[in-house]
Amino acid sequence: MSRSATTAMRASPHITPGERAALGKEARRRSPRASHAVYRPSPDRPDPLAILEEQSAARVPELVPIRYGRMTESPFRFYRGAAAIMASDLADSPRSGLTAQLCGDAHLLNFRLLASPERKLMFDINDFDETLPGPWEWDVKRLSASLVIAARANGFDDAERLRIVSATVRSYREAMIRFAGTGNLDIWYTRIDADLLETFTAGRLHKRGRKKPARAMAKARTRDSLQAFDKLTETVAGRVRIAADPPLLIPAGDLLPDVERSALERQFRDLIERYGSTLVSDRRALLEDYRLVDVARKVVGVGSVGTRCWIFLLIGRDGRDPLFLQAKEADTSVLAAHLGASRYRNQGERVVSGQRLMQATSDIFLGWERVDGLDGRQRDFYVRQLRDWKGIAMPETWSPMDMTAFGELCGVTLARAHARSGDRIAIAAYLGRGGAFDRALATFAEAYADQNEHDHQALVDAVRAGRLSAAELPAA
Repeated sequence: MSRSATTAMRASPHITPGERAALGKEARRRSPRASHAVYRPSPDRPDPLAILEEQSAARVPELVPIRYGRMTESPFRFYRGAAAIMASDLADSPRSGLTAQLCGDAHLLNFRLLASPERKLMFDINDFDETLPGPWEWDVKRLSASLVIAARANGFDDAERLRIVSATVRSYREAMIRFAGTGNLDIWYTRIDADLLETFTAGRLHKRGRKKPARAMAKARTRDSLQAFDKLTETVAGRVRIAADPPLLIPAGDLLPDVERSALERQFRDLIERYGSTLVSDRRALLEDYRLVDVARKVVGVGSVGTRCWIFLLIGRDGRDPLFLQAKEADTSVLAAHLGASRYRNQGERVVSGQRLMQATSDIFLGWERVDGLDGRQRDFYVRQLRDWKGIAMPETWSPMDMTAFGELCGVTLARAHARSGDRIAIAAYLGRGGAFDRALATFAEAYADQNEHDHQALVDAVRAGRLSAAELPAA
């Protein structure tokens, strides 16, 4: 996407709020809110398995079967790995014509607990591998469909799923209307911390249900570099190293012969040194107080399986002062084929810039770098802490009330993220105070959940037929 297209997300400072609202209302005429209810696969819809295979061609070959194995486990796991498929489907959907910075993969598990630089527990969007400017409604649709898919897995009935999605979209819409009436700095300072999270859930959950967020927050606070150090390392001949857990975690020393391993280690040291230049000066000084002691290749997520991901163990003051960093390969966003290329030539910088724009606060070690691989290919990476008070949702344990409350929380969070980059006044005017958009997305989400189930079954069938190789396949 060109610089001019990217900056078009923001309203001109020379037009009034009334003129910006008029843009949103005009967008209704071009693309009625009710039109978003429609999902019909295009007659020339690409083969979803071909999309997955195209992605896999650029990934580590021996890890691709792990990706397919994870995606066969359930329709929800398939959905988590199918952002490229949904991007292709959304490209043919109605568009409001109003844009914001997109997460690009805003399913419910990409909203989670994390730490702010001030050591405050926050709730925010977490995954930005696919971030790119685009139609704000694409993120809302991906979130809505994920809730239906998770709700079906829990056995929730039609009425319960309708309430969950309607409440989520209403929460997004009402939050955007509130943000439209506030100043620019107010948007920038808005965040959901632990205190606000407790207040939010207190009014939406029964007493027993309110214990779940409290337990999740307590557990998240234990997930840091020291906890990862105790879990992921061992001492061999007096030297601390990352413990092997193949194929999910393999120390670099176990992957390559001695000569290539030495070259790889030099490459990683250079990566950390150069990546530090993308941090602000005080955090760069902090990074320089650590020394690299070991590196391992790690398998992460569902959709990301097969991309190159390395974890670095660094030591600070002494042997009980660890820092784990994760360098994850950043490829072209799955949205780019439909929305245009990023303004950033380095895909790691694209991820970091989108994350900083959408999150209320970001990891202090978040940065990027480009690496010349041992195979002669250049690859982009973004770097952040491996664990920093991260807490992930467990939707399989939820009641309909739990999922509704979580959906509403996600709706507010996504609206705040979009309000930072898009024209919040125009988007709010497009959405309006009625429930037309809420109802439309509830219909869309059910239809897309049907499509996702069909695509998941196609993957299962392809694995059973031998077209694709999966590391793990559930029984028929």
